[in-house]
Order: sequence, then C-alpha cells, then structure tokens
Amino acid sequence: MNNLKISTAQFENRSGDKAYNLSVIDTISRKAAEQGSNVVAFHECSITGYTFARHLSKEQMLDLAEFIPDGPSIARLIEIARAYDIAVLAGLFEKDEDDNLFKAYVCVDKNGLVAKYRKLHPFINPHLTPGNAYCVFDLYGWTCGILICYDNNVIENVRATRLLGANVIFMPHVTMCTPSTRPGAGFVDPKLWENRESDPTSLRLEFEGMKGRGWLMKWLPARAYDNGIYAVFSNPIGMDDDQLKNGCSMIIDPFGDVLAECRTLGDDFVTATLTPEKLTQAGGHRYIKARRPELYRDIIGQAHQPEQKVVWLTEKSSI
Repeated sequence: MNNLKISTAQFENRSGDKAYNLSVIDTISRKAAEQGSNVVAFHECSITGYTFARHLSKEQMLDLAEFIPDGPSIARLIEIARAYDIAVLAGLFEKDEDDNLFKAYVCVDKNGLVAKYRKLHPFINPHLTPGNAYCVFDLYGWTCGILICYDNNVIENVRATRLLGANVIFMPHVTMCTPSTRPGAGFVDPKLWENRESDPTSLRLEFEGMKGRGWLMKWLPARAYDNGIYAVFSNPIGMDDDQLKNGCSMIIDPFGDVLAECRTLGDDFVTATLTPEKLTQAGGHRYIKARRPELYRDIIGQAHQPEQKVVWLTEKSSI
C-alpha cells in the first residue's frame, strides 16, 4: 500500500435541500483535490439533512429518499468525483423497490459507485429499516469500511469491520450536543451560534466541553487504538434542523492520536496522510493477533434481543 491522503469535512447542511448540500460537497471536494487529497468524506445524511427527518411520515420519507445507485444525488456525486479525480463519501436516505427505507452512506469515484452501506442502528425516523451487513471495500489499495454514527458505539461493529480486513473505517456522524443520562450532556443554545462572530468563546466552551468534544474524546480514539485502524470521523457544524452541532471532524491514527481536526466555527475540512507502517506498529495490531476467540466466541455470539433507546427522542426535551 502507498500513502493515502484523506480529507474529512464539516459543514452546515440545509434540511431537505439536496441541491444546496451537494453544492457545498462540490466546493469542498474541489478544494480538497486541489490540496492533493485522494479522498474526501462528509457526514451522515450530508446530502439530505438529518434531524428534521424525525418529523416526517413514511410518504414524506419516500419522497426524500432515493434509489442507489440510480438516483440523481449519486449521479451528481459521481460527476463531482470525476471532475476533481477524487473519491467522495456522503450520506442520504435510501429507498428500494418495495418502499423500504434505509440510512445509507456511499463511496463513489470517477468510475461510479464503489461501495454502499446501510446503517445497522438507525433511529431518527421510525420507518427506517436497519441494515444487515458490514461493508468493506478497496480504495486506492487500502481496505476500508463504513460504520454510521450509533453503529460505532456498539464496539462489536468496529471490531467485526476490522476483522473483515478494514485498515480505515469511515465514521460519518450527526452527533453531540443532545441530552443524555451522562453527566454534562445537553443541547447547546442556538443563540450562541448566531453570536459566534462576536462571542466565539462562549460557543467554544459549550462545543469543547462534555456536551461536545469532551464526550467524543472519551471513546473515539479508543476505537482506533484498540483495533489498530485509521478512523475518519465526519460531523456537521451549525444548525441541523433545530439542533446545534459542533463539527470537530477529525482523522485519528492507529495509535489513537488525532492527526487533523476541524477547529473553525464554520464550513471546513482538514487533511491527513495515512501511512501503512502505522497499521503494524500500533498496539492494536498486536492485540488482534493475540486474541483467543475460543474463550468468548459463545459469549459474544449468544442470543440477544437488541434494545436501542435515544434519550432526546423519547423524552420531551426542548432547546
């Protein structure tokens, strides 16, 4: 494998405005390519918007969702990838011919669709169907995987994707700044975003504390470190429907170190060079080789009824 240059982006998407969101994806992809990136990754539902979907009926969701790869947004992504000779990863709602709905994330390059993944643990809309398969694919000689947002909080998903061969896992999110049972969690007041130019300090205190980055850094570097992988985290910044998101899209190496991170209070991207040597130098590589699956195969694989509760969706929280 040769070195691979990857960019991860953050931007303030508009709910349901695919044309606008794709125009931002176009602009950032062009700028990333001009800086020599081979790949650029965007957040979960970066094409469609995300949080507003909690209010949509199934009919409205079907109007918003697209077929993959035959929908217009995928065609537009391929045009972008072809124009700048860069692989592009972005998310949207997908439908199939039987009117099933999925949360999807795709990778395209100048030749077309490279990979499609369906979120295993969707929750933003009750009409979404969970995906039922992991996703690994080749990208410029690197084996890559995709896990969307909540999927990464279930640690077995990250390990399984790694065991299927992934050296890089793209982790698109729409996360942070929502209520939770953990101490310090909660919404961030949108007025702070409106006043970000005159008072950036108050906004950063919220974004970087336990409502935002402080929580993220409790677990995200561990996913990279324990599994000896590069983690490419993408997250929106600004208003997503009525919720404020804090961005901090970043790339973490197999040592759990942050290689690059978006720190601006607006649309941005950062770039890092992935080197294959770290994959075998990092502790995660040794830990995976030292595993003894006979000890826990039956424990991890025993029957279990999934239960998924999202506090801010189930309680009457308001900003």
